[in-house]
This record gives sequence, structure tokens and C-alpha cells, in this order.
Amino acid sequence: MSDDHTRVRDFFSARAAGWDSRFPDDGPAYRAAAFELGLPPGGSVLDAGCGTGRALPALREAVGARGTVLGIDLTPAMLEAATRAGRDRAGRLLLGDVARLPLRDGSLDAVFGAGLISHLPDPPENLRELRRVVRSGGTLALFHPIGRAALAARQGRRLTADDLRAEANLRPLLAGSGWRLTSYVDENARFLALAVRED
Repeated sequence: MSDDHTRVRDFFSARAAGWDSRFPDDGPAYRAAAFELGLPPGGSVLDAGCGTGRALPALREAVGARGTVLGIDLTPAMLEAATRAGRDRAGRLLLGDVARLPLRDGSLDAVFGAGLISHLPDPPENLRELRRVVRSGGTLALFHPIGRAALAARQGRRLTADDLRAEANLRPLLAGSGWRLTSYVDENARFLALAVRED
């Protein structure tokens, strides 16, 4: 395991048990973002870096009972917390790395990534891997239940010009990885960037 993976796993392992109680009011924002993906009934979606699986019930609701919902995370403790919360009933949980997904090319309609981009060890390469598993014209949602400024304030830091989620940085990063940014919202109440896979 790389140093990046170890650092991410250690960070989230220490926080998994109390993660949901730290952010109890995020449910409506997750639900709204899941529905903005425009998933078809019976569609297939991956929650990449799913953590405790907070998006899984909304993703299941979006695709319906016949759809496929997967959640993958690097941290066993987060998946255990998802199972304790009953979210494994909304989707299949996988222990794994978003940098090497155990999925066929073009097998998904969409990928949902909550808080994901700041934890990717190699964002251009990792975004290409997410693109690989999405069908042509499929969608990527990069989401956070609060905006960049609110998150920086929560973490006691200032926004910097190199923030990957800034539109000026995110648009070319996505384009270089085979995605076209179609919608960008950065408000105190949420961050949501939607992109479409281009061929």
C-alpha cells in the first residue's frame, strides 16, 4: 500500500465510528446531488470512496429496485460503519481502491464521489480510471455537502489558488482526464460539479 493510501486509511479509520454523528444534517444534500445525476431507472452507479455510505440510499432511490448501486472504499472501518447503519441494503459494498476499480470498461451509467477529489493520490490518473468504468455519455458527480469556503472555515484554513475544486483548476483537470464539466455549483450549502464522459 502506498503512503497516500496508508494516510487516507489511517485518517478515516480513526474517525469511522463517529463519522455520521459529526455531520447529521447532510442527508438532504446527498439526496439532491444523487438525483441531479439524472440516473435512469434500472441504471448503474458507483459511489467512489463511499465512506459510511451516506449516498447509497439516495442512489438506490434514483435507480430503483432493478438498478445497480455499488459503494467502494479503501477503509474497512468505514464500510463496517456503513453496514452497521444498514446502508449495505441499498448497495453492494466493496473494499478497494478507486485507482484500480474491479469493474469492466463502460459498465456504469455514473460515478458519484463525495469529498473524493481531495483524497486522490494522482487526480488526473484516478479521474481517467473513473472514466474507464463509465459508458460513453455517462456522468461524474463530485460532491461535498458544504461549499469550498465553508469547508475551509470548518478546517481552520484559507482557500488557496491551488484548490483542486476551484472551477479554474477543476475544469482543465477534468478535460485532461476525458470529462467535460457541464455544471458547477459552489455555495455555502453544497459543492457539486457534474461532468460527462467524452470520447
